[in-house]
Amino acid sequence: MSAPHPLTPEQVTAFYDAHRTVRLYRTQPDGSPLPLPEAHLEAILHAAQRAPTDATAQLYSLIRLTRPEVRAQAAALTNNAHLATASEAFVVCADVRRTARVLELSGRAAGHWPAVAVHFGLGDAVMAGTNLLTAAELLGYQGCWIGGVLNGLDGLLDLLKLPPGVLPFAALTLGLPAEAPPQRPRVPRPLVIHTDEYRDATPEQLQEAVAVMNPIAARGDKPGDWARLLGAYFGVGGGMEGREPHLVAALKRQGLWAGGEEEGTRRPAQPEPTGENAG
Repeated sequence: MSAPHPLTPEQVTAFYDAHRTVRLYRTQPDGSPLPLPEAHLEAILHAAQRAPTDATAQLYSLIRLTRPEVRAQAAALTNNAHLATASEAFVVCADVRRTARVLELSGRAAGHWPAVAVHFGLGDAVMAGTNLLTAAELLGYQGCWIGGVLNGLDGLLDLLKLPPGVLPFAALTLGLPAEAPPQRPRVPRPLVIHTDEYRDATPEQLQEAVAVMNPIAARGDKPGDWARLLGAYFGVGGGMEGREPHLVAALKRQGLWAGGEEEGTRRPAQPEPTGENAG
């Protein structure tokens, strides 16, 4: 079924050009989150549930953060204060536990596929979260994906009581913007759109990409240096190396580690006995 009122190519382009990453939101006078109208929240959540999924399984869960103390703890664990002030805040998770429980209740055993669980679980989680954010933007809101869940992953597992088979991918905040950040650049299209086969960029193309992206790394009066920014995240001694052991530990804790025979012997997301069929 086609959209009831299809947009023109120019309107679609303009919509995506209006996207901004926002971390400062309008709040109530006392600084507490400004609630979304119920109809807006319903439309946003509906959009999340209409996301594509692999093999009909819907391998994701969204943890909606509502209590001020939970929001405050999540903000501290992720080093992202806007988790406490945004109109809506979610932790977007891969979730293969629910599928295992459906199988269990039907008298079937879940297979052992931790690598596939991470692959398709994160894919489903990202698609649901993207639908949610796009719907919010259609209603006039902006948002922010938060990779900082990796800063306090073990604490988030405890705070949100996430059982084996459920792994946070990112947090996501939504609200009416109280800032007007500029549009962020993107690398030239030939670096990310390949035809028929993958092609490595030439040194000249990479240099062009760095020049295009440099403004994103500007700080105050200092000119931007995108390569330096990438190094701080992804280089030797960078932030991602620091996050790596915490993610590996979380994958093992949640039964989703497939990195070795010894660690990978635990079946992912086999549910503990519950009242439905215990004993």
